[in-house]
Amino acid sequence: MPKEITFTAARLVRDVPAAEIRIDDALIAISSLMASVVTARRDTLGVPAIRGHATIQRLMKAQMALVDVSGDILRVHGDLVDIGRETGGYDLHECPTTAEGDAAPLASAA
Repeated sequence: MPKEITFTAARLVRDVPAAEIRIDDALIAISSLMASVVTARRDTLGVPAIRGHATIQRLMKAQMALVDVSGDILRVHGDLVDIGRETGGYDLHECPTTAEGDAAPLASAA
């Protein structure tokens, strides 16, 4: 297999799971923010509930957009695995579970 393909594959093995993790982190952050906003709305006396409703709707929209992005990235991951099998002749049974995987081979690819 040509060296360029090996280096490209190593970068993808590192970058795809890293992107998946970052999207999950963003989902967690928005979920925490949503909880804080709803709690603030509930606990703030004298402010009508309708006052924060538009903000909550915007947060929900942002959260749904991230869920859509997450699904797209998961599909891209699957597509890349298929391309790797076809192009590189890889016999991949499982993808790396984390972006931190094997640091030694990836460091030489960067």
